[in-house]
Amino acid sequence: MTVLEDRIEMARSSGELTLDMMFEWLERMPVPEGYKVEIVEGNIFMAPQRDTHWEIIAAIYDQLRTKYPRKRVKSDVRIDYPGHLNGFASDVTVMAEDAEKQPGGLWRHEDVEFVAEVISKKTAANDYGPKKDAYAAAEVPVYLVVDPYTGRWHLYTQPKDGEYRGELGFDFGDEIDLTGTVVDLVLKTDEFPRD
Repeated sequence: MTVLEDRIEMARSSGELTLDMMFEWLERMPVPEGYKVEIVEGNIFMAPQRDTHWEIIAAIYDQLRTKYPRKRVKSDVRIDYPGHLNGFASDVTVMAEDAEKQPGGLWRHEDVEFVAEVISKKTAANDYGPKKDAYAAAEVPVYLVVDPYTGRWHLYTQPKDGEYRGELGFDFGDEIDLTGTVVDLVLKTDEFPRD
């Protein structure tokens, strides 16, 4: 029996729902191709990835790759965060240089240095609400929200006591200056498409 199977069996016998159980159920479901699946506060969200969404993710990824090796930049990879049943597959994540997977193959939220989320209409409330709260509780140093519907981006920094103390927002076309953060580079937004 694997560690995951053992944990799922323990949760079943105790009646306690876990993220591992929920993701195991999702793996058995016929999730349509091109859909992103996350669990936020115990609720399952599925959203199709639109072309605009992917173009912005790719633009952020490409710019991060000028500084970071491929093994440190992740997209749509499950990482469990503080709070009740939070298993996110963030659009873009940068891991710390010394990050290592946990037993069972998951990355630790303590090793996340940067997260970017590109807004989808049906899940926007998560990105600005419970996900932002979970990232702050996990002390993710830099959290970027990109909104193709408004053509604006929002940057959250300086997590302390479960909330972000630094907040900045500008329009597409304005650079995202991350030189004063752990990321230490400038992201260009002039080619971010709008919906």
